[in-house]
Amino acid sequence: GANVQLVTHDATAAEDSVISVHTDDVDGAYEEARRLGYEIVHPITTEEWGVRRFLVRAPDGNVVNIVRHRD
Repeated sequence: GANVQLVTHDATAAEDSVISVHTDDVDGAYEEARRLGYEIVHPITTEEWGVRRFLVRAPDGNVVNIVRHRD
C-alpha cells in the first residue's frame, strides 16, 4: 500500500520537500527518476535514523521525498 505524508521542514536536506511518498523499492524509484531525467535534489542516502531516501523535483517544481523506512 501507499502512505503519503505532508512535510513542513527537513533540516537534513538541501531543500524542503512538500510531500513524502513511501515505497518498498526506493532504489528502483531512484533509478527510474534518473532514467527519466528528473532533477535529483538530494541523492539516494541511508540516513542515520534508518530511512533510505532521495529527493526529486517534480515537473511542477515541487520537491518530493521518496522514502523507504527500515524494516
